Amino acid sequence: MRGRDPESGEFLSPSRSQNRREALEVLALGEKLVSLSEAQLAKLPVPDSLLPHIRDCKRITAHIAHKRQLAYLAKQMRREDDEVLEAIRDALDEHGETARREVAAMHRVEAWRERLLDDGDAALAQLLDEHPTADRQHLRALVRNALDERHKNKPPRAFRELYRELRELILGGAASDVDADAVDIDDTDER
Repeated sequence: MRGRDPESGEFLSPSRSQNRREALEVLALGEKLVSLSEAQLAKLPVPDSLLPHIRDCKRITAHIAHKRQLAYLAKQMRREDDEVLEAIRDALDEHGETARREVAAMHRVEAWRERLLDDGDAALAQLLDEHPTADRQHLRALVRNALDERHKNKPPRAFRELYRELRELILGGAASDVDADAVDIDDTDER
């Protein structure tokens, strides 16, 4: 029973509804953790005691068994300190914001690539105005080769090379933040 403080009349513990809301929040956090890849999990401050439970939940594919294992994972997570769960939530939020920034940077580079392929020398002149250190001859050759590949239905080697050059030019040191796997996947989808 909750009980009341005889002096103030306030309840001594959270209500059942509040406990249920908190348990459902932990369950939702567990679902997010299970949906992440191993590489993404490694970047989060997940305690080692929870990792086997997360892996078990990923491994189990039968609907009811998966649901039961997810509930068990949430139970184990509720045994952790609130600070640990908050650290995981904060890291997930930061990861989400970082991912959005990386996607926006990739889209910016892709837009420049498409402008160069569509507008030619006018877009190249504008790019060189914004980035005077760019190698005009190399970029022009990459654009010409990418257009040639596109017209002859060849594999997009120069198309990808143009993307890499633009990424390095536009993003500079931030180019290392953009995941190389995501770039390769994006390039293959584009063709």
